[in-house]
Amino acid sequence: QVQLAESGGGLVQPGGSLKLSCAASGLTFRYTMRWYRQAPGKERELVASISSISSVSSVTTYADSVKGRFTISRDNAKNTLYLQMNSLKPEDTAVYYCNVLSTYGQGTQVTVSS
Repeated sequence: QVQLAESGGGLVQPGGSLKLSCAASGLTFRYTMRWYRQAPGKERELVASISSISSVSSVTTYADSVKGRFTISRDNAKNTLYLQMNSLKPEDTAVYYCNVLSTYGQGTQVTVSS
């Protein structure tokens, strides 16, 4: 059974940075993993994805709204997915979820506000 647990969210001022983590258990890390977010009153949207081409190579994709500011990465040895978020904007405020296959974590709140 796949289990995901996000951490690292919090309150940050505009222009600040946060790094989210997602600890995964019950699966091999060969699957594509994703970060989604959902803001109040909005649909859940895909933020970034990372797939493993090999043990040392991966392919990443990003939503246009976060390109150049967010970086997705994974540590296969630690079974952990990351999302480095820089130059945060108020519109990045949302609950962030990691995903693999049909499983989502419980989410972590990110609030960008002065």
